[in-house]
Parts: sequence; structure tokens; C-alpha cells
Amino acid sequence: MTVLLILLALGLLIAGAWAGLSVLVLAPLLAALAALAAGEPVLAAYTQVFMAAAGGFVVSFFPLFLLGALFGKVMDASGAARILASAIATAVGPANALLAVVLACAVLTYGGVSLFVVAFVAWPLARALFAETGLPARLIPATIALGAFTFTMTALPGTPSIQNAIPMATFGTTPFAAPGLGVIAAAAMLGLGMVWLLYRARVLAGDTPPQMHPSPPRNVPMPLWAALVPILSVAAVTLAMGWVVLPALETEYLALPLYGGTDLGRVGGLWSVIAALTIALVLALVLGRPPQMMKTLNDGAESALLPLFNTASLVGFGAVIASLPGFEVLRQSLDGLSGGNVVVTAALSSSALAGITGSASGGMSIALDVLGPSLLEQAMAQGVDPALLHRVVSVATGGLDTLPHNGAVITLLGICGMTHRQAYGDIFMVAVLAPTLACVLIMGLGMALGAF
Repeated sequence: MTVLLILLALGLLIAGAWAGLSVLVLAPLLAALAALAAGEPVLAAYTQVFMAAAGGFVVSFFPLFLLGALFGKVMDASGAARILASAIATAVGPANALLAVVLACAVLTYGGVSLFVVAFVAWPLARALFAETGLPARLIPATIALGAFTFTMTALPGTPSIQNAIPMATFGTTPFAAPGLGVIAAAAMLGLGMVWLLYRARVLAGDTPPQMHPSPPRNVPMPLWAALVPILSVAAVTLAMGWVVLPALETEYLALPLYGGTDLGRVGGLWSVIAALTIALVLALVLGRPPQMMKTLNDGAESALLPLFNTASLVGFGAVIASLPGFEVLRQSLDGLSGGNVVVTAALSSSALAGITGSASGGMSIALDVLGPSLLEQAMAQGVDPALLHRVVSVATGGLDTLPHNGAVITLLGICGMTHRQAYGDIFMVAVLAPTLACVLIMGLGMALGAF
């Protein structure tokens, strides 16, 4: 019965998000209703489970959301993001407008720009290219989603995304875990997504192109190299921190209770990404010199709050669901489907929770909080490299997370002025189905060949 409650709560969350209700309201309300229906103490479920999980997520990952939002806002305000996107579109050519938008989004997100910012930046570029080439406007959200929500978020090694950072603390890995499998997963997502978009463009040929509007004025354009350097620095600094700087430091103090009784292996990956985004932000400020710098930084800081608290609210919802008796039944069913294979267990559990919460980072946080230690123990017992679990969990959560109640989907559709009914079907194909198939592919390769 409680399993049905979980499914009902998920269905109501999706329906509410489809109708346009904020997950900040929906998530705690539905969590409370689910707890009440399951016979659990509602107030305790809210204050001790929901808020504890939501607050823990904010405490752990606030720096990444803040730095990512600041960096993205500076890149946008200085015109650097638009210069990069336009340069890629010019290089690829108008005839390849779909690929141009995808690659522009991919470069920006892999460089550390928040996908929410990328959506705002890519919309005017996509609108112009689609109008010029006669492509159907309803494909714009899916095209942006393919470039920003998929392979650069979970698969490409070294990406500074939160989804690539969370597994590092549990598995003691780096942002470059299982790089070969990550590249293969990324290629599969990009390939499958482009096949679908090109097919749909042919089917929908003749749809009315989007209405053109003048772009807002920008400051004097900077040279391309100045726009590119901050992006390139993210990967370079992440590598340098992980391979050179951090290993040379004395970090025995991390074992003290004051610092959580941890070690460099648990926090080194997160430190690397924080350092990389900080340096990229400084470079973007120095080279881009955005107008009204103080206002830009203030706006960037404020823009971090909505995605952070949306995700935290979904994490709280998922934590309440995970505390219900029916969740244990659901977890045992997933374990049964996995046949005891730790790779399959990790993928199924993290994917299911990402779907329940509508958030890759939220679902991953709950899955690793609840199952992380046991997954690591099973991996050691089965001779599975933790790097394989890192990459599989990351890619697995980047599929079902993009259901209709996902905050990024709702934001993207709002930016493009479209409804779920108009555009979500294509988003599902490129950002749910393609990543899921890519995950199955690397799971098979990883179990057969190990992490590489």
C-alpha cells in the first residue's frame, strides 16, 4: 500500500509541476501528505527528515551553486557567453543550426556555466538560427536540453557540474572518474539526441518559426580568446588541483572532529572544483569587465538561490519518501532486479530516486546518503572499481531526473515561452531516453571490461 502512496505522491508532483506550481510549495506539501497517509508523524517528518535533508544539501553544495551562478552571470553580462555561442554557430554554419546550438550549450556547461544561465544565453541564439533556417520552434527546448542537461552534466570526465561532484565524497574519486566510459556515454547521448532532433526537424518541417525580437544591448565585444580563457581554465585548474596541488599539501588535520573526521580522498574532488570555479570567476571578471560589476555579482548570487532551494526541496521530498515503509519494499525490489550486482543496484537506485525527486543531484544525494556505504562495501567485495560506480551513478541520475517536474525543464520551457504539451515530448527523447540508453551501454562495458 505504501508503495502506491509513493507512486501517487510522485504522480501528483509531476502533475503539479506540469500545471506550473512551484516545487518549493509542492515538495513539502506532498511529503507531508505522504507521511500522513502512511501513518507517520507529519511534523516530525517535516522538521526532522524533510528539513534535515534539505538543509544538509544546502550546507554541502551551496559553494558550487553560488560559484556556478556567479560565473555564469559574469559570462553572460560581459557578453563572453554570447561571443562563444556565436563563434561556435559561425564555425558550424547555419545549415547545421541544431548541432550549433547543442555544441554552444555543451561548451558553456562543460566550462562551468550553470545550465540555468546557459538556457537564458542559448535561447536568443537558437531563436535567431531557427528562424534563419526555418527549423520548427518547438524543437528549441529539446535542442538546448541536449546540449546543457545531458552529456556535459553527467558523462564527460572533468565536468564541474554538481552531478559529477557528489559521488566523489562517497567513492573517494575525482571529477575524471572512468574517463573512457564517460566519453563513450557522452558520444552515445549526443549521437542519439542528434538523430532524434534531425528526424523531428524533417517531420515538423513547415512549423511556424519563432517570433524574432531584438536582443538587449551589450557592452563592446571582447576578443574570442578572452571569452574562452575562463572556460578553459576550469578543466585545467581542476586537473592541477587534483594531481599536483592537493597531493602536495599536509592534510592530516582533516581527521580531527572539527573538520568532520574525514580525509583528502573524500573532499579533494570538491575542493578542486571550488578552486577551479573561483579562478574562472576571477578571470571572467578581469578579462570580461562586465558593466555594473557590483550589480552583476549581486544578481549572480541571488540567481543561485532558486535552483539551490528547488533542488534542496526536492531532496527533502525524496528523504521523506525514503523514510516510508514502502520505500524499503521498493528498494528490495530494485535489489532483486539487480541480481546482487552492485553496478546494477547503484544505477537502479540512483535513477529511481532521481525520478522521484525530479533532480539528478537530489536523487543522487539521497541514494548515496542511504546506500553509499553499502554500495562501496559491495564494490570492494565484488572487485568493482569505485570509479565505475561514480560514472554509472552520475549518468544514471541524468535520465529520469528530467521528468516534467524537473526544475530545469520548467525554467527552460518558461524561457522559450512554451508548454509541456508543445515541447516536452522531444525533451523526453533527448534528455531521458538517450541518457538512459547510454547508461545501459556503459554499465555493460564496465561490467565486462572494468573502469577505464
